[in-house]
Amino acid sequence: MPAYSPARYTHAIPCLSYANAHDAIAWLVSTFDADARHVYDGPDNAVAHAEVWFGTACVMMGSLKGNDMPPHRAGEGCVYIVVESAEQVNELYERVVAAGARISITLRDTEYGSRDFGCLDPEGNFWGFGTYAPA
Repeated sequence: MPAYSPARYTHAIPCLSYANAHDAIAWLVSTFDADARHVYDGPDNAVAHAEVWFGTACVMMGSLKGNDMPPHRAGEGCVYIVVESAEQVNELYERVVAAGARISITLRDTEYGSRDFGCLDPEGNFWGFGTYAPA
């Protein structure tokens, strides 16, 4: 196995599958103010591939059937989005609560210096938002 080289890898992109990807994408856009830049339809109203952006962070997603990702079940994903400031985390938390999202981690300050919270999307995937950014 070759030695690890930081220059070899540039970033990681989480990938999620949804039973109803079109509805999930609409929910992410309306609840998190995300940007669905690319949505490619597959057969039977499936989403073959989609890119949903949160600033400079991308999450790829598709329908459970008819997408180009390896098979896995909906509701098993976990995504953490880095937010620029604690004030922005507070604002997003208020927006997410107002949208009726299921909060799984209430707004908090962690012992490692992050201001964060977590919620579940309509199909059970976990979405975390906070100021913690690995260096």
